[in-house]
Amino acid sequence: MALPRDLDARLHALVGGLPTSPADRWLRRLSRAADKGKLWVVVAALLATRRGALRRGAVRGAGSMAITSAVVNAVLKPVFRRGRPQTGGISADRLLRRPPTSTSFPSGHSASAAAFATGLAMEVPLAGAALAPLALTVGYSRVHVGVHYPGDVVAGLAVGAGVAAATQHWWRVRPTEPARVRQAHEAPALPEGEGLAVAVNPRSGPDDYDPAEDIRRLLPRARVLELTEQAGVAELLGAAARDGARALGVAGGDGSVAAAAAVALEHGLPLAVIPAGTLNHFARDVGLITPQDAVDAVLAGEAVTVDVAEVNGTPFLNTSSIGAYPDMVRRRDRLSGRLGKWLALTVAAAQVLRTGTPLQLEVDGRPLRVWILFVGNCLYTPRGLSPAWRPRLEDGLLDVQYLRADLRFGRTRAVLATLLGVSEHSRSYGKFTARELRVRSGSGPQRVAFDGEMGAAATEFLFRKRPPLTVYCCRSA
Repeated sequence: MALPRDLDARLHALVGGLPTSPADRWLRRLSRAADKGKLWVVVAALLATRRGALRRGAVRGAGSMAITSAVVNAVLKPVFRRGRPQTGGISADRLLRRPPTSTSFPSGHSASAAAFATGLAMEVPLAGAALAPLALTVGYSRVHVGVHYPGDVVAGLAVGAGVAAATQHWWRVRPTEPARVRQAHEAPALPEGEGLAVAVNPRSGPDDYDPAEDIRRLLPRARVLELTEQAGVAELLGAAARDGARALGVAGGDGSVAAAAAVALEHGLPLAVIPAGTLNHFARDVGLITPQDAVDAVLAGEAVTVDVAEVNGTPFLNTSSIGAYPDMVRRRDRLSGRLGKWLALTVAAAQVLRTGTPLQLEVDGRPLRVWILFVGNCLYTPRGLSPAWRPRLEDGLLDVQYLRADLRFGRTRAVLATLLGVSEHSRSYGKFTARELRVRSGSGPQRVAFDGEMGAAATEFLFRKRPPLTVYCCRSA
């Protein structure tokens, strides 16, 4: 990516010959502020104070910068060994007091700047675009103070952006488009929420957020039912359905949503899903990001239908599993805020597999010795140990994935494959799709997990699809 040497030299001389200006001092300060990525560490820390996409962007940007720095300083600079430009024609007011002694190609400052800005842009395009001018200015400042040729900066920017883009291999960026669904036709419009009964789990989501207040404000004629130790989602919504509710609603995490879906299916009623949990996997996949999204659909009477799966008669909307998977996901989610999703998954897998016990299962008549058996409602992506979202919610399939325990060094293989982002290509990993799945445990009774909840222990499990569920959701034609 370097410029031709004669052009590089002419551009460097052109910048060096610029007249003295007040910008000299600020560019020198900016260049020094970016030493060892300090500027971007501060920006990342500020962004990380916000939940959601900005925090993910900060983690991806900081991780991209760390990898880029290692590539530039440990690989590229020792290979190319280009000397620093001569500074004889540059004003002394521009020069750094302590010029760098390392080789010049590519520019590490430029690479780190591009890596951070690109990583941020992959999660939050507007924030990345807002930060891009600062990243480019950091790159230019290195030419202005005389420590790099323009070609060094161009190459550094390309390397940093390329490394950040490559993080998609390990940690996929969630698409903004919701999953494909079937359009529904029968869902009553409920002015101000009249006829809607909503079960609210006050323990879901952030501690400082009360979804019940929001719902009463947005849907003043809806019945808002708060969970208690004596009455859960199923009890509250079941009673409301028998009392003549025209639709049911739920504000809570994925476990609460699954419980509400079971009642809605039993009574043939549409379900309003109000995102109020920590992760909201199902709501995000269907395209419900904020409570207002659900409210708009209820008022307009717009709905879609989505697949529902079940295990031994209990419905689930997202995932079910046998073995170590629930513990691994809990540990991953606990660590991801500090380590990022990819590294958190690797640490969680190592911790769980180090102490886990393999299971002997018969899966559709096939004997398997596994650490984990994962069953998703519709096909998940990316493949591997950390499936994150579904492109479709109406494919009629069960997504079956498992981690084998019958290979030599199976634990080590699984952890290394996770770390390298290639678990789907590892011999330890297996996958297939089915419309119905029978599993028998040869390791005694096992508890099955579904949508964050734990079911009763059993030795035989039947996974299959149920009739679809109608969910309030606005979709443009």
